[in-house]
Amino acid sequence: MARKKKGGGEHGGHGWFVTFADLMALLMSFFVMIAAYSTQDQKKLQLVAGSMRDAFGSTKESRYAGVVEQDGIPVRDKLKNARKAPPEQASDRPASPSSNAEQEGDPTPATTFGFALAAASLRQALQTLPEIAELSKHIIVDETKDGLNVSLVDQDGRAMFGTGSTQPYERARLVLEHIAPTLRRLGQRVSVTGHTAAMRPGQKPEGPAWELSAGRATVVREILASNGVPDDRFSLVAGKADVDPMFPDNPYIAANRRVTVTLMNEAPPLPYGAKP
Repeated sequence: MARKKKGGGEHGGHGWFVTFADLMALLMSFFVMIAAYSTQDQKKLQLVAGSMRDAFGSTKESRYAGVVEQDGIPVRDKLKNARKAPPEQASDRPASPSSNAEQEGDPTPATTFGFALAAASLRQALQTLPEIAELSKHIIVDETKDGLNVSLVDQDGRAMFGTGSTQPYERARLVLEHIAPTLRRLGQRVSVTGHTAAMRPGQKPEGPAWELSAGRATVVREILASNGVPDDRFSLVAGKADVDPMFPDNPYIAANRRVTVTLMNEAPPLPYGAKP
């Protein structure tokens, strides 16, 4: 009687050897792929980045525009430091605000004169208010080409000024009294502008828009001056009615009704007798 051979050699090799060979092939493919990625075509990457932005778009809203990061804070309707560029001119690296400003012909962005520190000082002054969690829905501190803005805005059902009145409510007066010492310490001049929202067709206006916006700006200037801001620090006090809405896509919403105090984007004045 013939004996059967042990070892099952009919498959022509050991099972572990085949698995090991597959593993080596996969590892070699992985390292070849890594080596291929080490040399990148910058032009192709720019085209890919531009195509992705063109396909998916960009986030145009952020709820982190106010003093406290929470829902309900009004935001701008456009990206800051953004410029339009075709996909072939796009970059795979985000550009800094200063580089965008230089490309758009603005060699002196607001941050040139230390507005980041000024914004931090104003936010710190406001955060000492016990009512800041509620008032934050009405306050926007942001930088523009004109300077650093502190805007007191209305919310639906809750205004900062009385209807048809130039006198602010106590909460608005409290905010102005808290930012006045910081404005006094900073060197730049200050402008104050009042704004109203556009009236919907058939809606009764709360008062003459130009007179109302100018009157509110004047009252805000008086409050700041009575709390230490010198008269010679004010460069402009004006009313703009509804011609400059914060939200151009919807000029009727309450947040367009606002008074904006702007720390001007200019070099601080030299002391008397000093030479530049």
